[in-house]
Amino acid sequence: MALTTEQLNLVQSSWAKVVPIADTAADLFYGKLFELDPELRPLFPDEMADQKKKLLTMLSLAVEGLTNLDELVPKVQDLGRRHSKYYKITPPMYNTVGAALLDTLEKGLGDGWDEAHKEAWTVVYGVLSSTMIAAGEE
Repeated sequence: MALTTEQLNLVQSSWAKVVPIADTAADLFYGKLFELDPELRPLFPDEMADQKKKLLTMLSLAVEGLTNLDELVPKVQDLGRRHSKYYKITPPMYNTVGAALLDTLEKGLGDGWDEAHKEAWTVVYGVLSSTMIAAGEE
């Protein structure tokens, strides 16, 4: 992973600021996701409360797991396999999710968001999504 120590710190410290506004962050994320690609909406349940919790739990595990890749990578690979097999998620959909995530972080963090945060999160999401995509194509 080409993540520097500084970028790791930026991702983890910024995520710690998102956790207290988790409900708002989840609303922002799914609002942006469905705005960017309305065809994704039918893949999700009508009642999104559980889905929002799953998203935030997985993101928390991923951010915390960045310091222990041997434990994180198999979990991310399993998630990628499930998304491919059960939900028919295709590689281009990951780009949309990444855009929604960055938009959510920018809005949620406000003045705490800058180019360095964007770059760090882009690196992290790129590695996570490419790991999920590769596992889903196995």
